Amino acid sequence: MVSQSAQRGGIGMMLLFWILLMAVGTWWIHGGLDAMMRPNANIVHTLPAGEPVTLKRNRAGHFESPGRINGSPVTFLLDTGATYVAVPADLAAELGLEPGRSAWFNTANGRVEGALTELGEVSLGGLTVQNVQGSISSGMERDTVLLGMSFLNLFSIEMHAGEMRLSLPE
Repeated sequence: MVSQSAQRGGIGMMLLFWILLMAVGTWWIHGGLDAMMRPNANIVHTLPAGEPVTLKRNRAGHFESPGRINGSPVTFLLDTGATYVAVPADLAAELGLEPGRSAWFNTANGRVEGALTELGEVSLGGLTVQNVQGSISSGMERDTVLLGMSFLNLFSIEMHAGEMRLSLPE
């Protein structure tokens, strides 16, 4: 026979399990996982013009943030190894970007052919730049735009403790 204290302990453990399960479920429903995966989701809406932008790494270790190209919302993946703001071909068509002269690009996936283009306006938080050099690449799979050095080079970049701060140069 099981003693009463052991039975109470088992009921207590089962109750604790269900409480923890409900707490994790509530956290998940209220965006806890999304906040970990997209810690910069509100950047585009919260910063006044010219104010520095501080981005946090997501769980994958990348700096990803919403932004705008020619007024249309996009998702940027900051890439200091990219020469241009690289836009996937399908997204470029949606944004109405005109391909210019063709060019070859060295990417993490090898050499790909694409086209140069000019982006009328690129915005990240309160930082906006006019007439930014970009590239259109059919080799990019996702709808994420690589925010390369043709944009980033115009700002002071500071990295500290998993955060990247972009600000206007002094």
